[in-house]
Amino acid sequence: MHWDYDGGWGWGAWLAMTLTMVVFWGGLATVIVLMLRRAVAPGPRVDTSAAILAERFARGEIDEAEYERRRQVLRL
Repeated sequence: MHWDYDGGWGWGAWLAMTLTMVVFWGGLATVIVLMLRRAVAPGPRVDTSAAILAERFARGEIDEAEYERRRQVLRL
């Protein structure tokens, strides 16, 4: 009696199936990681220029007159 355990497939078919599964699961993991990074990443700051200007004024890099003048320009 002959038992055909491998279904007639050679080692090449098993290698191809193994590589296909690795690529599939690796691709799925990559997609999930990229989606999580995008969901967790902080969004852009709305008023970045005004915040930078306020920081420069707080550090003493510009005086009050310069701060007010530049703030008025940013409002336009």
